[in-house]
Amino acid sequence: MFVTVAIQIVARYVFASPPIWTEDVARYAMVWTGLLGATLSFKTRSDAVLMESVFPDRPSFWGFLTEAIQSAAVLIFICPVVYFCFVGLRGGFAKGYLGRQSGLTADTIGIQMVWISVSVPLAMIVILVHLAARWAGDGGNETSESQLD
Repeated sequence: MFVTVAIQIVARYVFASPPIWTEDVARYAMVWTGLLGATLSFKTRSDAVLMESVFPDRPSFWGFLTEAIQSAAVLIFICPVVYFCFVGLRGGFAKGYLGRQSGLTADTIGIQMVWISVSVPLAMIVILVHLAARWAGDGGNETSESQLD
């Protein structure tokens, strides 16, 4: 993203002729970077987690409750996003988000939009995997004694 923006700036202000593809490549790189960065943020628990500062961690009752509420909120948001990425409103796979994007082409770089749009379900599925790992006992940002040696 940085390289394409730098190319665009130099080409625009030095040569007065920016390539048309640099803006789109920078935008799509920002989408991919933002969504995949969100997965890392969720994994390391550096996302906006308000309840952990108030309630204790598991195995206490309040720890389980707050983590269950947070997990429910994540599932309520992510499950419909993943579902509608593949399935349309009337139940057909061709009318899902990715199915609609596969028929479109990015004008300036000439690739199918599905290659750019696949970052949405990919990021959501990775977050679901991280959520399952949390409940399976993965501490996320906790350091073990073996890492300290």
